[in-house]
Amino acid sequence: MGQQQLLLIILGVIVVGIAVAVGITMFQDNAISANRDAVTNDLVNLSARAQQYYRRPTALGGGQGTFTGMVLGSLTTKPINANGTYVLTSVAAQQIVLDGTGTEDGDDGNFISVTMTVLSDSSYVVFNN
Repeated sequence: MGQQQLLLIILGVIVVGIAVAVGITMFQDNAISANRDAVTNDLVNLSARAQQYYRRPTALGGGQGTFTGMVLGSLTTKPINANGTYVLTSVAAQQIVLDGTGTEDGDDGNFISVTMTVLSDSSYVVFNN
């Protein structure tokens, strides 16, 4: 009877250990996914502001049909927030490129990175990791 109880206790400890390990992994995956979604959401908001800048007349502080002359300060006053850091990496007349770096480590061990290319009437996202 004593050996049977000991084996059940050991089996219980192993099952609990596995459950804790799975729970930690699921929590980390959820944190990465949530941070990636938050950075993407922030980039979508910046993209909308960039398209507003594109359409706004220069007399009202816009680009009047061009992205030329746009700086990150014309889109946001806080390029760093709880979700990540945002940079305007490329400005051309008909498109800009925004990069967002999250606060969570991605699948490859580096911080998550999302790139958004903004055109006058659309935008698209590339998840770098």
